[in-house]
Amino acid sequence: MNDSDHQTQAPGSLQPLRQLVGDGVAVPCIDGIERPYLSCDAAASTAALEAVLARVEEFLPWYSSVHRGAGFKSRRATDAYEAARAAALHFAGRTPEGDVAIICRNTTEAINHLVYRLGLEPDDVVVTTVVEHHANLLPWSRAARCRYVECSDDGTFDTSDVVAALDSRPAPRLLAITGASNISGWMPPLEEITSAAHERGVPVVVDGAQLAPHRPLPRGADFVAWSGHKMYAPFGAGVLIGPRTAFSEGDPFLAGGGAVDLVDLDEVEWTEPPEREEAGSPNVIGAVALHAAADELEEIGWATVSEHDRHLSRLLRSGLASIPGLRLLGPGPETETLPVATFVVEAMAHSLVAARLSAEAAVGVRHGCFCAHPYLMRLLGLRREEVQAFRDQVRAGDRSKMPGAVRASLGINAGEADVARLCDAVRRVVTTPPDVAYRQDTASGDYFPDGPDGFWLTPPEPHSATCSPG
Repeated sequence: MNDSDHQTQAPGSLQPLRQLVGDGVAVPCIDGIERPYLSCDAAASTAALEAVLARVEEFLPWYSSVHRGAGFKSRRATDAYEAARAAALHFAGRTPEGDVAIICRNTTEAINHLVYRLGLEPDDVVVTTVVEHHANLLPWSRAARCRYVECSDDGTFDTSDVVAALDSRPAPRLLAITGASNISGWMPPLEEITSAAHERGVPVVVDGAQLAPHRPLPRGADFVAWSGHKMYAPFGAGVLIGPRTAFSEGDPFLAGGGAVDLVDLDEVEWTEPPEREEAGSPNVIGAVALHAAADELEEIGWATVSEHDRHLSRLLRSGLASIPGLRLLGPGPETETLPVATFVVEAMAHSLVAARLSAEAAVGVRHGCFCAHPYLMRLLGLRREEVQAFRDQVRAGDRSKMPGAVRASLGINAGEADVARLCDAVRRVVTTPPDVAYRQDTASGDYFPDGPDGFWLTPPEPHSATCSPG
């Protein structure tokens, strides 16, 4: 193994705050050497904290149905589930007197759930921004008219830009905004923006998916949603929090068992929230995991997590920016971001950069459009006609020229040595030709090395999902 495959941390260098399950597992590389896997894709999904796995394993023997079982296990499982709900409220800085925590699958489901429960009409206006993840764009645009806050060339906007959209007529029904971008790591000034919206009588919905593992969730927002799989609890649970009154009347998003008090063939009495919003058997294990992750982050302390993030972000962005032929997207070094860096390489496809990092250095990154197409198109500076040409190619089944970028994102399990290893690997990919040929699969747009027999990086079957589309 090359010396660069193992970085020795100097005394006083930035250390990981916690280890995650699977950190350092060995994976094969194209040269026949197995290397410790370096995951730089925390913005997409994180592995489990060791404390989360331990809590899940401790709970599993006691798993049972919740809310309706009379047996000891059912009562114990119900207690664990409701404790997780209370922990979610606490994590978001809320109390059960005014708000409810609805446990769902993820942020996408939470926002779709909220769109339905708000009863939006086609002529209602929702103010949102071009920075949003698709989860905070598509559900609103399907139900109402969206008014978009544009961004500048560096992917940011000011409170005044949001205020202008709020003050336009007709008056908006609500504001839906991200807590942090999953592409640039930029964090809008949520406190100022929320205050401006409330001064105008406009409720605020915050997509907290990227923010939740890095910073406290916004206390002033009316609604907030986030996902366990981005905060070290990848067991399929997410949370929607909002005022109890928003869910006290009307039909729930999902209809079924557990959401009712009484059912006849022609009449139903829905139960009170939050149970009204959680039809069917809930994901108790996911809730337990989410509770454990919240406990662990709060034990570390937000001041410690935030400072670790700031140091990581500076190292990550400065290290990548020093590589010739590489261009970082998003705001400059004077702007604080999460430890997320998205970049393009001159004269090299984003999918090829990602494939080489994996096959040659055991470094996992994300590439493509990151489920935030409008934002990325702006950061790339693409004209509308260019985007239309790409769209036509995709419709013809050819993703070989899909625009995109490469994203490296880190969490509390990363340290200075991990940043150095990533930057060394990117530098080698950018400056050194590959030792083997890479071929592109037209249908997916992804590259695959011509490796030895049995090498795991093989093109997908025609029905398989691809890496790039988002």
